[in-house]
Amino acid sequence: MKVAIHGIGLLAPGLAGWDASRTVLAGLRLFQPGAVPDPEAVLLPPNERRRSSDSVRWAVEVAQEAIGQSDLDPREVATVFASSGGEMGVFDQLCRALATPERVISPTLFHQSVHNTAAGYWGIATTCQQSSTALSCYDDSFAAGLLEAITFVCVEQRPVLLVAYDLAVPAPLSEARPITTGFAVALVLAPPSASSLASMHLRLEEAHQEDTSSLQDLALERVRLDNPAARSLPILRAIATGGSHRVTLSLLDSQQLVLDLDPCRN
Repeated sequence: MKVAIHGIGLLAPGLAGWDASRTVLAGLRLFQPGAVPDPEAVLLPPNERRRSSDSVRWAVEVAQEAIGQSDLDPREVATVFASSGGEMGVFDQLCRALATPERVISPTLFHQSVHNTAAGYWGIATTCQQSSTALSCYDDSFAAGLLEAITFVCVEQRPVLLVAYDLAVPAPLSEARPITTGFAVALVLAPPSASSLASMHLRLEEAHQEDTSSLQDLALERVRLDNPAARSLPILRAIATGGSHRVTLSLLDSQQLVLDLDPCRN
């Protein structure tokens, strides 16, 4: 299956936006992780932005960056949202509320607790009525989302927006799911055209764990291993570096995605 990348959005400590991050990912500038300002997510209406969770704002921020690069109308683009844990911060607040004698649950928090909250807010912000999928596959959530998105493009011959995101998990939930760094990425995938950033050919193979792509930069490799959405980093590095690259992503215990990437334009 072959598709093209038409837009990229990125947000993580030390990687604030695709354009600002390309030189870091290409190894031309030192990776320096630091605090990330609260995303503005300006596409969200003011009332929705006030009610939204951190995860929603991170997801919308990278989605709007990727869509802006693609010059596509967001109302006409289907979506795939992939997250290992979804609204873990909201889940933590709900658990804490249930542990009090009053056991009072905020209606807003309850409304935000479902796994497809970010997809819903994106639909509100853009008035998009195209198909939308929200999925989770533990550490392989990005790979599962990528497979879903590429399959959609190849079958429907229409563009799709893939958004993968996970934020740091608060204690004590972090004892069971130790994600310490937020990471969000968005890719606009579509049939190849003259405006594509890169082309990507995918095939599904039997898993060989030793073949999974990693990063030579040890600090970036720690980010990749820490956050399921950051499993996208080898793909982002390949695009930032330029040239042809092969990237292998783990998918469950028995499969892997093999991706051959080639540049289309600068």
